[in-house]
Amino acid sequence: MKRKDFLNQMALAGLSVSALSLTACKSNVKGGKPEIIAAKPPLFKLSLAQWSINRMIRKGEVSPYEFASLAKTWGFEGLEYVSQLYQDVVKSENPKQAMDGFVSKSNALAADHGLKNLLIMIDNEGDVASSDLNKRKEALENHKRWIEAASAMDCHSIRINLFGDKDPETWKPNAVEGLRSICEIAMPYNINIIVENHGGLTSDAKILMEAIEGAEMPNCGTLPDFGNFCVQRDSDSPWDGKCMVEYDKYKGMEEMMPRAFGVSAKSYDFDAEGNETSIDFARMLNIVKQSGFEGFIGVEYEGHGLSEKDGILATRDLLLRLQEEMA
Repeated sequence: MKRKDFLNQMALAGLSVSALSLTACKSNVKGGKPEIIAAKPPLFKLSLAQWSINRMIRKGEVSPYEFASLAKTWGFEGLEYVSQLYQDVVKSENPKQAMDGFVSKSNALAADHGLKNLLIMIDNEGDVASSDLNKRKEALENHKRWIEAASAMDCHSIRINLFGDKDPETWKPNAVEGLRSICEIAMPYNINIIVENHGGLTSDAKILMEAIEGAEMPNCGTLPDFGNFCVQRDSDSPWDGKCMVEYDKYKGMEEMMPRAFGVSAKSYDFDAEGNETSIDFARMLNIVKQSGFEGFIGVEYEGHGLSEKDGILATRDLLLRLQEEMA
């Protein structure tokens, strides 16, 4: 993982930056001269998950290429792309040309706004954990072009889905083999392969970590999500329908953090004080802090009570307030 020292200051639009100030002055008792005291650096930097604006993009209200501009306006430092939102790439009759265009545009826009490309979340490119070897090989080939793109964008990772059979005993060996194969492809590109708790068996953190450890690859890790710990729903979909079985989200975060290359601060709804109503963000951030994680925390608003913009800003503000309290 490409971990870098925290920036000395976070410039977040419209927010008080008292917790992020780098210096403070006090009188030197002996000499009476002001002494510059270095304050603690911020605990984390913030990135924006593009999925947070997926409804705006799907409705045609904004272009996916406005992602960097919006992220900068809202005070973020890092970008987490979502492959399926770039229909010009996924539906192109000239895939290489389309991908080259995506990389070139995204790099230019990130540079123009002074933002860091971090990762690409890959969807709908096949099942890396499929029991069908041919389907697994096809999925690996489909993901390779995104690995190449991520490398050209100086990202540290791509996030893959790791579905497959619902039976853990069948799923696990396929997941291990799929992870090992895709990590071997990604290794020369200096790209990590990360798995999010994203429904089904991937939301059972214990089983997921057994697969990740079983792959025995240094560039194989996790993208722990504050939400998304529903293991079983009343439908065949990993996302749609009522959750019937949920993994303990705090235990899951603790289990996933040792191999984390990123963190997704998922939010759904907020109370009048600005706290997330279904997730104890303070507890989650403490787990992240205690793990020694030094990367970005990505804001991923997935609620419907607020507009996407307001939900993003509410999540951002909550994270910054808690950071100040934890400093």
